[in-house]
Amino acid sequence: MAKWGQGDPRWIVEQRADATNVNNWHWTERDASSWSTDKLKELFLAVRVENEEGTCEVTEVSKVEGEASINNRKGKLIFFYEWNLKLDWTGTSKSGVKFKGHVEIPNLSDENDPSEVDIRVSLVKDQPDTQLMALMRKEGIERIRAAVVDYIRTLKTEFTQGMILPTANGEKEPIQEPTRTTKPQKVTSSCTPLPAQPTGVKIPTCKISLKETFLTSPEELYRIFVTRELVQAFTHSGAVLEPDKGGKFQLLDCSVTGEFIDLIPDKKIEMKWRFKSWPAGHHAVITLIFHDKGGETELELKGLGVPSNEEAMTDRKST
Repeated sequence: MAKWGQGDPRWIVEQRADATNVNNWHWTERDASSWSTDKLKELFLAVRVENEEGTCEVTEVSKVEGEASINNRKGKLIFFYEWNLKLDWTGTSKSGVKFKGHVEIPNLSDENDPSEVDIRVSLVKDQPDTQLMALMRKEGIERIRAAVVDYIRTLKTEFTQGMILPTANGEKEPIQEPTRTTKPQKVTSSCTPLPAQPTGVKIPTCKISLKETFLTSPEELYRIFVTRELVQAFTHSGAVLEPDKGGKFQLLDCSVTGEFIDLIPDKKIEMKWRFKSWPAGHHAVITLIFHDKGGETELELKGLGVPSNEEAMTDRKST
């Protein structure tokens, strides 16, 4: 038994200022969707540009579809947001003629850098051409992109207040943002290969089947398996993955490698899977099925072709 004061610091509740979520160790999540909707409207409705041709301004945010959330794991904040937006704008020429148009932003998400966000400006159907379109497509887009940058900044500063709780000395742990790639990361082999083993020899295999229930939605649980930052957070080890059909993955610091066979969002993931210790070239087929149980999700795991002598290890590492 550990001596008093020498236990694992993750569990020393009495040293925390509020005695909750010790050392920010536990996974917590905050829904930022409603806050984001209000903030996006506030920022976009402030967009106004002017030149010698006239003025243009955003008059309405007519569509806000998507979601945003922030997760805290071990004092590390992970941000998720994905929005499909439509804005209405009105232009007024120096002569007083009014024009109406739309701005579409289909890909505002954590996977894209603000400079890569697609912003499309158009006129309402049957509106005549106007020089104000050039104003919106240049200065207007610049102001809208600046509003996107402001949204991301305030999401990561204002909205996160209180998510990193004070430690024993009353100080907050520094926010560490996950490394984000703006494009899907190509999996290249950085694993050290084992000595080659004879191939072409049949080995005894078995089937495995597991079921576990999680207090979350199928959408959230599915995302944990296809999002690099979440995979790394839950396994506490390096991971690289391409969550598309035919995409490769490396998990547990290259102890597991494989390929995605099929993905049905929020319903099923099927993959070729092998442990480093398995005979060269041998893969099992692992299928994850997500069953919506209304407020919780039953995860069913099926494995085919698992080497018989590895059944127990596969059982442990797959859960």
